[in-house]
Amino acid sequence: MADAARADGPEPSEPPAPLLVACALRIEQAALRSGGGRGTVRTAPGYSVLRTGMGPRAAERAVGRALAEPGLHRAPVLATGFCAGLVPGMSPGDLVVAEETRDPRGAVACAGTALLAEALARAAPGRTVHTGALTGSDHVVRGQERAQLRATGAIAVDMESAATLWTATRAAADGWNRPVAAVRVIVDAPEHELVRIGTFRGGISAFRVLRAVLPAFHDWHRSLLLPRR
Repeated sequence: MADAARADGPEPSEPPAPLLVACALRIEQAALRSGGGRGTVRTAPGYSVLRTGMGPRAAERAVGRALAEPGLHRAPVLATGFCAGLVPGMSPGDLVVAEETRDPRGAVACAGTALLAEALARAAPGRTVHTGALTGSDHVVRGQERAQLRATGAIAVDMESAATLWTATRAAADGWNRPVAAVRVIVDAPEHELVRIGTFRGGISAFRVLRAVLPAFHDWHRSLLLPRR
């Protein structure tokens, strides 16, 4: 397992790196208030959004290219968007904060999980915030496979977060430990299974939740810029 990311911050001669927020879908990108086609990085002061396209391979390619761009080589990375919940009792619109992401290559530990969970609770009052392991898949998970993943200890699954964070940690230069995180909004769960993502019930609600939690992402990013005590 990768060591937990340290928020060492940039070198004194460098300006603070913007936060790179990665999502897969156009609707997720729209919720994050950014336009452009797949692979396009849209930057506001301190904040960049990358739409990677669906699946782990697309995420790896897009994130790797983005982190090679000037100004982003030391950017903290936060993967976000929608996911499938694995725990009975979860509901569409609930939030998941990853303590770690997993895929067949191993696990990547996330930074600032507790701070993110608290910030999300403030940003989306009334929404349940779950913390735990977020596992990766290369396909939409349904039925018995959902229960099998739950048996591994994971609480949610999506197709891009694990690949995004794995690529981000491997792209860190000079042995620097890049801070990474993953926040997902549940769109289906064991009692609310979907046929396909484009027709999910409660999709408007999930969109609104993702849009509402932007301040929590900024809180996490600002915490990384504070001197360590």
